[in-house]
Amino acid sequence: MKIVIVGGVAGGASAATRARRLDERAEIVLLERGPDVSFANCGLPYYLGGEIVDRDKLLVAKPSLLRDRFKIDVRVRASVESINRASKTIMIRYLDDNRTETETYDKLVLSTGAAPIVPPIPGVDLPGVFTLRDLRDVDRIHARLNSGIKRVLILGAGYIGLELVENMVRRGYDTTVVDLADQILAPFDKEMTTPIVEALAHHQVGLRLGRSAKRIEERGGGLVATLDDGEEIAADLVLVGIGVRPESDLAKAAGLAVGARGGVQVDDRMRTSDSDIYAVGDVVEARAFVTRGARQIPLAGPANRQGRIAADHILGRDSKYRGSQGTAIVRVFDVVAAQTGEIEKTLRTSGLKYEKIYVHPNQHAGYYPGAKAMTIKLLFRGDDGSILGAQIVGADGVDKRIDVIATAIQARMTVFDLEEVELAYSPQFGSAKDAINMAGFVAAGVARGDYPQTQVEDLAAALGENGVILDVRTIDEHRRGAIESAIHIPIDSLRNHLNELPRDRPIVVYCHAGQRGYVATRLLRQEGFNAINLAGGFRTYRMIRPESAFNEER
Repeated sequence: MKIVIVGGVAGGASAATRARRLDERAEIVLLERGPDVSFANCGLPYYLGGEIVDRDKLLVAKPSLLRDRFKIDVRVRASVESINRASKTIMIRYLDDNRTETETYDKLVLSTGAAPIVPPIPGVDLPGVFTLRDLRDVDRIHARLNSGIKRVLILGAGYIGLELVENMVRRGYDTTVVDLADQILAPFDKEMTTPIVEALAHHQVGLRLGRSAKRIEERGGGLVATLDDGEEIAADLVLVGIGVRPESDLAKAAGLAVGARGGVQVDDRMRTSDSDIYAVGDVVEARAFVTRGARQIPLAGPANRQGRIAADHILGRDSKYRGSQGTAIVRVFDVVAAQTGEIEKTLRTSGLKYEKIYVHPNQHAGYYPGAKAMTIKLLFRGDDGSILGAQIVGADGVDKRIDVIATAIQARMTVFDLEEVELAYSPQFGSAKDAINMAGFVAAGVARGDYPQTQVEDLAAALGENGVILDVRTIDEHRRGAIESAIHIPIDSLRNHLNELPRDRPIVVYCHAGQRGYVATRLLRQEGFNAINLAGGFRTYRMIRPESAFNEER
């Protein structure tokens, strides 16, 4: 068996080493266009920021290790130019001397990855304008950073863009980020990014949303980017991180099926439309685990699993790829955001019916020093409680909770299971009722009909023409900020003031995070009032409407 793998890093290197572990006698050839066959591309922003000091730490597996330990024929600076499916051959061009040769294969694995999207604007090819994909890029950027610059402009506010923002600020540069979308972090719902936007403002990062660069010019010894509204932003370094596209030209030229966004189409064994050719990693169009729709997921975890599955199937094991959840996490200064499964934006377009809840629990027991609130947004089906997705933003403990929910989705668990899941508890790590349990309690209450609620975006409809808003927080909380026109009755004195509330009009109740509002809603409904809770309370209201008018004392 001769297995030829085109491309290294996560998917290709995983396929090669897995194949060797399964078959000592297979001939395995790994071809990599760049000089580094396996490196930690997710660590590149942190090397630029100085958090990772040793460049060699970014090299996951050197060619010598793959040759000596796994007996893999590794060839770097080897560009595969074409595939002849009829003869089962590929044409290779060696970049150091431009020499070409033909190589045969029994099975071919494409792991060509994804390339940064470069906007077609004047000046994008000027010295000082960079994309970040590999170690050659990071070396060029590193040299520029060490040349005495002061100002950095980042185009794109996705994962890589925001990681670069954090690391540029860490190094003391005046940093601005521009994105065409009206929010940062497109894989999240907008309201869940509000704490990160606030963190960017706190660290004096210039943020331009709904804007794009129209040209970049050299001026006064530096660079000037002109935005679509005419604003000019001066910079000494411009980093372009507006997204990636699958590097599928090789597959297209060979006649393999590709999707609408350019990803190579594969089945659940990672086979392409040619049964002797497999594709893995960022170049493929995967299936979403929840909705089964086509999905581009440029993440290292799925790439590693896909590489293993391709090798398994080539060598006779019936492994299957279950689909991509897109589980991801990012840290921006002191704020951590993570998500798994579907987000509300994609559920709306899919037509799948769903419910959502927000909870704001602490990451550990409130009485233990250092407790900080996180926000969990959970999406689920109202009929059977199936978990569709989750997003969490906070600080410590976000990674733990998103991993629990990601596992629950894989296991086809429901929100009713989240009520019962037993997690490790000690006051410095969690609470007796963990944040996951709290999300389960609220979601299960909605599914059972015990928790009548309205979403912030539906508030006007819930109130109708004559409804009232009831704030049940403390006097101090109400003074610090409240929804305009809200009646204020603290929950602990609510029973003594029921005669002040209308029984013939809708009442939307809110507190800070939702729990006291729920208690008040249950009380009022049992007393004959038409009351519902505002989902997630005032904290969620402010995340969704951060610039709304508040009766707030500054």
